[in-house]
Formats: sequence, structure tokens, C-alpha cells
Amino acid sequence: MPKSTEYEAKHPDADGFIAYDAEEDAVWRDLVAQQMPAVQRHMAQPYLRGLDLLDLPRDRVPQCPDVSAKLGALTGWRVEPVPALIGFGKFFGMLADRAFPAASFIRKRKHFDYIEEPDIFHEIFGHTPLLTDPAFAAFSQAIGEAGTRCDKADYSWLIRLYWFSIEFGLMREGGEVKALGSGLASSVTELPWAISGHDSGGPERRPFDVIDILRTPYRIDIHQPLYFVIDDLDSLFAAARRDLLADIRQARALGLHAPAYPPKDAA
Repeated sequence: MPKSTEYEAKHPDADGFIAYDAEEDAVWRDLVAQQMPAVQRHMAQPYLRGLDLLDLPRDRVPQCPDVSAKLGALTGWRVEPVPALIGFGKFFGMLADRAFPAASFIRKRKHFDYIEEPDIFHEIFGHTPLLTDPAFAAFSQAIGEAGTRCDKADYSWLIRLYWFSIEFGLMREGGEVKALGSGLASSVTELPWAISGHDSGGPERRPFDVIDILRTPYRIDIHQPLYFVIDDLDSLFAAARRDLLADIRQARALGLHAPAYPPKDAA
């Protein structure tokens, strides 16, 4: 995420509810209306099932206590509002505690199609559907637990596993490649790029492999130049049972792959 932002956290009341104004509710409504056709066409079934289970409001920004009540009954998770920017240490700690950190603000109209930092549309519409599934919830918790045990120097290695699966993972489903990651579900432009762009010389696709993923650098401010494709969800969930700290040591010994993107000042 960026090191600075023009957005400020919105603070909940004593019951955990946030007062969003009419324009903020309208932005949520319009984002959902614009994104839903592509989501129904391109997202994988685990995400779509979770979206149905949550039954998020379409005409207003959802409230974290309401989403938490549904998640709690399904997988024991909850959503907690946080400032726009939190460190990896806090992020991993919250995942380990089955708490998903949700930036409390929603993007402005001028950032409707793209916002670099995560907003509540990304957090709730993008992330929480997969947290309704016990296996995906356990995978996120396992990454958080690994993060609480690793050195700070290893944070940037570990987060790549989350980035290329829960954030921007693809999977094979019924003979087709579908999007799984929350960053794709909530992105107006990157979802079609990730699915359809490959056929026209766009992003590269690689098979899901933990060590390969840990060695793959990424940038947050561009459409991803490569995605990892999960052929079998069991291989993803098995990653939660691995010794991820040993995997990081192995990845470090092998070294990072060359970036598949240009330097930021040349992009």
C-alpha cells in the first residue's frame, strides 16, 4: 500500500457503526452496480457462494458489526475498522486472531475506477465473501499465524503468498480460468484484464507453487503482469499446513525472481 494517503479513517460509534453520508452510500451503490456483471461472469464459485451468503446491501455501505455477525456464525471471523494504513505486523496479528482489518473510508468519485490503497469496498465486497468458507478462512489465519512468528525482515516474503492467492489468485473451474482474489473482485478494470487479457498477449499465468510465489516480487500500483493459477483448491489449503517459515528460508536462499514489471519511475 502507499506510504501516504489523502484519506482519513472514519471512526465508529460505541456500537461499532460508522455514519456514512449520502454521497458515500451512492459511491458504494454505483460500485456494486458496475462491478456485479463482471463478478458474476468471471469470479469463481467459492467467492460467489460467499457473496450470496453475506447478502451485502447494494444501496449503502455495509456496517462492520452486521458483516461480523454473519461471518461469526459461519467461521468465527469478524471485521474491524482500521486506519487506511496499517503495518504488516498488525495485519498478520489480526489475521491470526480471525479479525479482518477493514479500512473504514470509501473512495471518492475521482478514484471510482481505481484507488491504490484499500477502501471499504475492496475490504468488504472483495475480501469477506471468501471468509465465509472455513477452508479459506483457515488459510488466511495460517498466514497470519506465520506472520506473528517470523522476523520483520521476512514480512515482505510471506505477504507474497497472500497477495498471489487471496488478493490476486486465479483458479481453474469447470475447464475455465476464474478469478478468486479479492483484489480482482473489487477492481473495475483488473478483473477483465486478469481473465481475458491473457488471450491477447496480456498477463502471464503460472501454476500455483508456494516457493515460486514467495520469490516473485510485485507492485501494488499496476495491473499485475502475472498471476498464479490454482488447479486444485486442496493445493492452496495444503499451504496452510506447511512450515511457511522454512519455505521463506528456502525462498531467500534461492533469491527473488527478476521483476515481471518495469521500475516504477519507468512505468
